[in-house]
Amino acid sequence: MSKNRSSSADHGFSGPSQRQLRVGELIRRTLSSILQRGDVHDPDLQRASITVGEVRTSPDLKVATAYVLPLGGGNAEAVLAALRRNKGEIRHMIGHGMTLKFVPDLRFEIDRTFDRMDETRRLFDDEHVRRDLDAAEPQDD
Repeated sequence: MSKNRSSSADHGFSGPSQRQLRVGELIRRTLSSILQRGDVHDPDLQRASITVGEVRTSPDLKVATAYVLPLGGGNAEAVLAALRRNKGEIRHMIGHGMTLKFVPDLRFEIDRTFDRMDETRRLFDDEHVRRDLDAAEPQDD
């Protein structure tokens, strides 16, 4: 390693590598396309409109976790069960749509991003938090 190059560990940052991000996004797009076209032969998935918010890959690219949410958030557990049931077929389809040497093992989780955003909005709307935020703003004189 050159002396000018510093590792991410030197800065206390250990986020995903560029390769992990690229592979995750490629899997996300391919998976979204598969689900949108209805390529998976499962009635539970055919009926659902599913959003794939993010795909995170392990550092060795052997595991990919897809964060999914059915449109409207309803029936999420049934959709999650259907995705897990069909993960072999989905993995096979992803392999055909990508140029990776190995297709990662797929895992599916409910995307909680919208829940966290709602909770953050609720906190900002709380009168105590609002009072503290207003007190922290600089006054224009």
